[in-house]
Amino acid sequence: MNINAMFSNRRAFLKWAAVLPTLGAYAVEDLFAKARKSVGRSAKANVYTRIGVTPIINARGTWTYISGSQELPEVRQAKQEAAMHFVDMWELHRAVGKRLAELSGAEAGLVTAGAAAAMATATAACMAGTDPAKIWQLPDTTGMKNEVIMFGGRISFDSAIRAAGGKLVVVHSHDELQAAFNDKTAMVYTTARGDRLEKAIPMTKEARVPILVDWAAGIPPIENLSLPWKMGADLYTFSGGKGLCGPQCAGLLLGRKDLIEAALAQSCPWEGAVCRPMKVGKEEIMGVLAAVEAWKTRDLSQLDNEWNRRVKKIAQLVESVPGVTTEIQTPQGGNRYPTLTVKWDEAAFKMNVQECAKKLRDGSPRIEVLTGNNPSTVPGVHEGDPKTPRPPRPDSLRIISMTLQPGEDVVVGRRLREVLSEARKAV
Repeated sequence: MNINAMFSNRRAFLKWAAVLPTLGAYAVEDLFAKARKSVGRSAKANVYTRIGVTPIINARGTWTYISGSQELPEVRQAKQEAAMHFVDMWELHRAVGKRLAELSGAEAGLVTAGAAAAMATATAACMAGTDPAKIWQLPDTTGMKNEVIMFGGRISFDSAIRAAGGKLVVVHSHDELQAAFNDKTAMVYTTARGDRLEKAIPMTKEARVPILVDWAAGIPPIENLSLPWKMGADLYTFSGGKGLCGPQCAGLLLGRKDLIEAALAQSCPWEGAVCRPMKVGKEEIMGVLAAVEAWKTRDLSQLDNEWNRRVKKIAQLVESVPGVTTEIQTPQGGNRYPTLTVKWDEAAFKMNVQECAKKLRDGSPRIEVLTGNNPSTVPGVHEGDPKTPRPPRPDSLRIISMTLQPGEDVVVGRRLREVLSEARKAV
């Protein structure tokens, strides 16, 4: 026998030996059925299947188009209790805002209909303040400061700024930021972090222009709830339906008390306010507060360990297919969850990443994984700096552990192993 073949066979045998305990579980018990039952995804009729909608195993992460994240138990309980009573919505907003200030260290807080809604209300607040005539005039900004400097370039969600009447001024460097300030500048918007943000904030302070920091996917860790304020941000926002695991149609806007008051003046329940359509209900408001309070007691290290165990189990299953390799990393920006990248020789397997993802999506159970494709982006959107376009990155198939439910790691690993095995055998 060729020595290379011998060692290759030995490696394959060792991989199979390592994965046998996991695979053996199927011979004893159908974990697939158990997993589906445990998360309410059985073949029996449910609220979704009764109308022809098939639930998904979410291995892609907290993407809005696949309904974000699952709410924490504390959130569901708070929403249920909130639904049982009538309240004065202005009173509720201010009471929750005060509590959010205590939890974050910022001066005030406001629950919005998502991070994009926070962008719109913040823009309106910085342009119109609490002046009733200007509030009614928006999105017509005649006679108002209306320029919003987009530090770092355009993003898919800047329509929220434009909807409120903001005029975008796109800059990419700190020098361009400094040069963009004028008497029409109402706000600076950015998704920047770290040193880049630390350098930008003093520039906005000197220009006396408020800055909105968008860290929609910045929780966990919960410490980020306070970090932008400590860095000097005037306003900052998080999504409620991503890592916070609050209501999907909610978000947080935190910062200076005067600007939060102005943001509330642009919002529901005020009739005639430009952001009135971005309504957030009492259930979502109390649900977001419950999520923030719950995260204050969560042990992120324990969650990370659990999320790591899930992707390691999947890696063990798929690496039993000869020619398949994996890597586990945790991003340091937003969406900070253990992430498994699965690789194979696409030419040898005669199957690329998108084809593999489609097989998972079209199979049973339906499984969504993360790839370079974003099916929810409007085709005309162009982000970043058109003068210096980002070089194309090789596509990859990634699995986000945070959105997997108990037992689904084995289901995903088994199904992905089947797809990769079939492709390899067909060569």
